[in-house]
Amino acid sequence: MDACAPAIASAAQRHPDSLAKIKTAARKLFTERGYHYTRPQDITRTAGLGHGTFYLHYKDKRECYFAFIDDARVEFHTFMQARIVRTNVIESTIAQSLAAIYAFSDQNPRLLNAVMADEALFDADDPRTSSAARRWGMDWAEMLRQDIPATCDPEIVGQAIVGAMYQCLLEGDRMGASREQVIATLTQLLARALKAQPD
Repeated sequence: MDACAPAIASAAQRHPDSLAKIKTAARKLFTERGYHYTRPQDITRTAGLGHGTFYLHYKDKRECYFAFIDDARVEFHTFMQARIVRTNVIESTIAQSLAAIYAFSDQNPRLLNAVMADEALFDADDPRTSSAARRWGMDWAEMLRQDIPATCDPEIVGQAIVGAMYQCLLEGDRMGASREQVIATLTQLLARALKAQPD
């Protein structure tokens, strides 16, 4: 164990306000600049703190970034759970999910990219946890397990739904398609695919 760890933890406990300021600044910079163009000194400068304060709370930029992603994922999950009323009508669940993603993106510009990031892009040798996309796909798999053909793997179906939603929302904006059009088209497509019976 690092001999300095107890001293760092004690110092951090004496400065809880600085952690909140660092988290706010890190969120701002990571969403605006991305991981590679944000430095610890940029974060503390934006937070109005001395550079050394960063290291009272985080070992390095990587640890700070993963904490940011974890916080963003909790925020996204809570947001989605509050806005989706699951029913037996799959079209309703799909449409609510798409509308909720749009609402989250509106309230938190550029944060969805962080939520959906894959940790392996930053540390291929030490993936920490499943990405938000994988966890969200597993939620869909569990919800649809009883409704899809036995020949289909529910987890693959769940990942396909999440991938389609995320990619279509991104490309829909780039193509200039209206949100209503994207939601209606993707809802119809996914619902038909899920209801189709294999030959």
